[in-house]
Amino acid sequence: MNIVRILRYVSIAEATSFLLLLLVAMPLKYWAEFPIAVSLTGAAHGGLFIAYVGLVVIARGELGWTWGRTLLALVAAVLPVAPYLVERRWIKPVEEARASREVPAGA
Repeated sequence: MNIVRILRYVSIAEATSFLLLLLVAMPLKYWAEFPIAVSLTGAAHGGLFIAYVGLVVIARGELGWTWGRTLLALVAAVLPVAPYLVERRWIKPVEEARASREVPAGA
């Protein structure tokens, strides 16, 4: 699996974990007095956040991003739905373009 595909998956997972933290775990903590939800979801989100940031920097060259676009992708990590947009508009097209250029084995 290549780094661009891994970044796509981590981007989706990071955005999803952020939304779960904000929309599920936080209400459980404060309205249902269930703080473990934030502890577990927060830990998962923290790991995914770190993975996303690292992968954005690592995959920058393969994606052909400028430092400006890289900075925007990093800022996107702190906005709840922005990593979905980064994946859909900036990462997925690059991966699809690469896949269309690859010749299947044995052809």
